[in-house]
Amino acid sequence: MTDYTTHRRVYTDGRDWPKEILPSYNGYSIGKWIDQDGDGRYDLLEVETRGFKGPRTYEGSGMPLHEDNATVIRERIAFDKSNPSLLRIETTITDSSLTRPWAVSRLYRREAKPFWDFVDCAENNPHILVGREYYMISADGFLMPTKRGQTAPDSRYFNGAPAR
Repeated sequence: MTDYTTHRRVYTDGRDWPKEILPSYNGYSIGKWIDQDGDGRYDLLEVETRGFKGPRTYEGSGMPLHEDNATVIRERIAFDKSNPSLLRIETTITDSSLTRPWAVSRLYRREAKPFWDFVDCAENNPHILVGREYYMISADGFLMPTKRGQTAPDSRYFNGAPAR
């Protein structure tokens, strides 16, 4: 079975992790709603995501995540108790390419009149591994670097095709 959906799904129905996860760029997410203060209202969503498909980069610098694709992302998502117009997301990433888990806390402000936009870029990204370096195929079909100063790949990887 191939999963062509690009929307992330967070399953909050109490399910366990499946024995086998079909890798995808969004991964497989299981969440749990929590009533932090015991008032009978859920106010925190904890999400864990696994099962990512590689190759992937860690962030904009182009640092690749480990090729074992064993990345685990944990998120804690809740509105700010003192200001419900603020959404706090605490994210912790564990990956074999990192020396320790990386954590970041983000704050998002609710817009009174939001503009909804859709960006479809999760699956079918044109990543390519040449030797030990990651590259991408540009929209016009050419090999392009994924980080500043990256050298062109060795032409022996291209079955004797002449260089352009």
